[in-house]
Amino acid sequence: MEQRLRLGLFFMRVSVFLVMAMWSFNKLLAPEASAGIFERFYHIGGLGVASMYAIGLVQLAIEVLFLLGVARFWTYGFVLLTHGASTVSSWQQYLNPFDHLLFLAAIPMLAACLALFLLRDQDTLLVAGR
Repeated sequence: MEQRLRLGLFFMRVSVFLVMAMWSFNKLLAPEASAGIFERFYHIGGLGVASMYAIGLVQLAIEVLFLLGVARFWTYGFVLLTHGASTVSSWQQYLNPFDHLLFLAAIPMLAACLALFLLRDQDTLLVAGR
């Protein structure tokens, strides 16, 4: 059982990383579009290209640490909080789910982030320093 749990948590960590990293890369590759997302969903306007680069790089660095299982309380917590904020900020999309089906994928991913955070001490497969 313990080995299956470790394997499941590892694949959950890798898959969550892949999604989060794509959002970070989007800030680096399409900073203007990312600034528009911040304005529309988080009501934070006026962010320029440099801000998006800085946010994207910081997020990506923390996400790599998350992937490696470093400082799990902080990195898993960061991933949970940032994805949680993203999920909550999209609440209007859930009111008309058939027009925004892809937004619904955020809900099980949020559950995966929560599970990883709660089970972080059992997530020991292929983590740095082990």
